[in-house]
Parts: sequence; C-alpha cells; structure tokens
Amino acid sequence: MSGEAQLEALLEIINSSARLAIVEYKKYGNSVPTVHSTEFHPLDFATDTVALKKAVHLLEGACQQLCASLAPPQHTVINFAQCYDWACTGAAIRKGIADVLDEYPSGLHVRELSQIVGLEKGKLARILRVLASKGCFSEVGTDTFANNRPSLIMKGSNDCSCLTCIHAQDVSQGAGALYEALTDPEYATSYEPDKAPMNYVLKQKGLKGNFFDWMKADAGGTQQLLSALDYQRSAAQNYHRAMIALGPVMGSLSILHHYPWNEVATLCDVGASIGSVSIPLSKAHTHLKITDQDLPEALEAASGVWQKEAPEALQEQRVEFVTLNFFEEAPVAGKDVYYLRNIIHDWLDTEAAVILPHFPTDDYVITGANRRPDEKHVQIDIAPEPMLPNFGAGNSRKYQQDLNMWILRNAEERSVDEQIALASAAGLRLAKVYDLAETAVLEFRLA
Repeated sequence: MSGEAQLEALLEIINSSARLAIVEYKKYGNSVPTVHSTEFHPLDFATDTVALKKAVHLLEGACQQLCASLAPPQHTVINFAQCYDWACTGAAIRKGIADVLDEYPSGLHVRELSQIVGLEKGKLARILRVLASKGCFSEVGTDTFANNRPSLIMKGSNDCSCLTCIHAQDVSQGAGALYEALTDPEYATSYEPDKAPMNYVLKQKGLKGNFFDWMKADAGGTQQLLSALDYQRSAAQNYHRAMIALGPVMGSLSILHHYPWNEVATLCDVGASIGSVSIPLSKAHTHLKITDQDLPEALEAASGVWQKEAPEALQEQRVEFVTLNFFEEAPVAGKDVYYLRNIIHDWLDTEAAVILPHFPTDDYVITGANRRPDEKHVQIDIAPEPMLPNFGAGNSRKYQQDLNMWILRNAEERSVDEQIALASAAGLRLAKVYDLAETAVLEFRLA
C-alpha cells in the first residue's frame, strides 16, 4: 500500500469509527455530546461500553497515526515531552475548581474564582486555559470559565477524581525519577517491589517501605486532597475510590453483560476492595451469592459502602465478607467462580504463581505494535491495516498502565501468552478470553 493510500485508509477509518460512536450515543438518547455539553450523557453511566470503546480506540489510534504521519517529526516528538496536562489536572482537582464552578453554570471570571480557591488569578487562568484547549472546562469569555462534561469528572464527588489525582499527584513523582531509578546500581536491574521508581522518591524523602506500605501508613496526614468544600481524604481512601473508578474508565464492568452469569450461582471476589466489582454485580445479577475477600482494613471500609450502595444485598444475605491474605491462605472453597480484577498485575511472576492457582483474572492485556503471523490466536481484536495492530494511541492507556505498575511496584501488565505461561505453571489452562475493548477477562480452568 502506497503512502498516500495508507493516509486515505486512515481517513476512512476516522470517518467510519466516528459514525459508529455517534450511533452508540444515539442508542441512549437523541443528543450526541460535544465539548460544549454541560451535562453527562446517559451512555456515560452505562456498564456495557464495549461497542463505544471499540469505536473510540479505532478513532483515537487512526487520528494520532495520521498526525504522526503528516506532522514534522520534531513537532511530534516535542509534543511527547512538552505536555503538562497532568500537572494542570492535578492542581484543578486538588483545589476543587469543578466543585466551585458547579455553582456558576454560566461561568465565573478568574478574578472571583481565584479568591475562592486561593490561587493567583493569572496563573489560575493559564492552568484552566491549557485544559480548556483540550476540551476540559469551557472558556465562555476572556478569563471566564465554566464546567463542561469532561470537567464534571473532576468534582470531588466523582470517584474518577481520586484515580486522576493519584496519577497526577503521586505517580507523577515516581515517573519523574524514572531515569534515576534506571541508572542507580541499587535499582537498575532489580524487580523487587521496594526498588521501584516510586520507592526511589520515597527514600529521598526519608520514607521506608513500598507504595502499599506508605498508603497504609497514611491515616489522612501525609497526602491531603483538598477541595472547595475543604475536605480531605487519606491515600487509602483515595485508593479505594479510585478502584471504583476503574470500572467506567477501563470499561471492565462490561463483564456484567458478557459473561454467562446465568450459569453461575456463587462467586468469590478476591481482593474485592470496597466492592468495586461485586456491588454492581449484586445489582445486575440478584441470584448470585457473593463472597468478598480482602485484608481486614479493606473489608471494614467495604461494610459501610455496601450499607450505602447495596443495602438490599446485605438484608437478603446475598453477600458475605471473609478476610484473606492470599499469600498465606486459600480463598473460601466451593465457589463457582473466583474473580480477580487488577490483582495479578501488582505482583512479579513468583508472587503471582502463588495467587493464580485459584482464579480467573481481569487485567489489561499487552500486545505488540508489530504484526505477527500468529497474532490471531490471542483472541484479542487486532486493528485493521494500515493502523498499528495494537491500535496505537487508541490503546495507549494500557501501555501507560504498564509503566504505572513499574513506577509504583516494579510490576507489569502482561500479554496473553505471558498470562497463559503463568497459569500453566499453576496447573491451569486458558478456557476463554472476553475482549472488552480496553481490557480483557481471561477465564482459566483446571488443566
């Protein structure tokens, strides 16, 4: 295929995938969102987003590949590095900008906004203009800003604000020390959890332990997330709420619709946190008897969340809470399904081999940016030519998440082949892959 033919093919993919996304939005309502929308769309709260995500990762991947093809190379490369969206996003969340603007639907001038949030007005305007230029917040008049659909995600009441702030406020520190950790003799070749780039940063601050140790030790003091309502949450609270946000971000709750739950009576959610998967599962499939297992502190927090979000499941005794340290004991026996979401990626192969004998797993699945003759066997969608087979920028979050696991834990996301090898060593065979567009559920059974 000639160069020009490749570009024409990318243009066709952009056009067709955008139309597919429009169709999905129309299924949930007559309107289609734009950057000027000031309310959420019904599809924003849907649990089955596979079709939309498949359209969007085609659209994003083809758009970026077309830009990388036609833009001067220096333009493309400098854009990789000269990008401070994360810093502006973190500042906006920590100062509760979206919470304040929620009270001013027509917009608020930075002169008044700066007095409320305590930031200098000129610098505040520059932060918000960076975000508005990317479609988050609207500049409705010179130096006057209002919320739009994306900025509503930044409100303190939205769980995704916690996940976003963890990346902008915490992970970014470890990312800033990536090169130092790569070249420091103590860290360079180690894959131990306490030799991750984040630990390099914590060590410079005089703190000990790994990311999870630091988070446990934070009872609300070392990291404070402030909003216009002047509340604060501990790192552990942010983490548990961030795990809830992973459902809509990853689209992993699509498994509620794509797994044969009618064939299942009992489920054990291992590493359940505060019920980020099991609560929506209990609402969607009321016949299920669910066992949530995690460390005592997680289950203590979960009890209150279940009381608020799914009291009927507690009243009908459809859920039980059982403490578990999966390195020291097996989960409760006799359940039809043992489910892990974003658990195996926290651990190296040696630790994962201890955990895996019992469970199916839900994680990001890493695929290469090159085409392989055997690539179809992985049961994961492959982008059409001339796109990069892994959808390029359309799937960028899974590769960023792989770096995230390295930065925080010296861990990694894995390919299907790597997960099969890990499971085989534990006496399991891959039964089926449920491709949920951004993430995937791998179902393992006894070999």
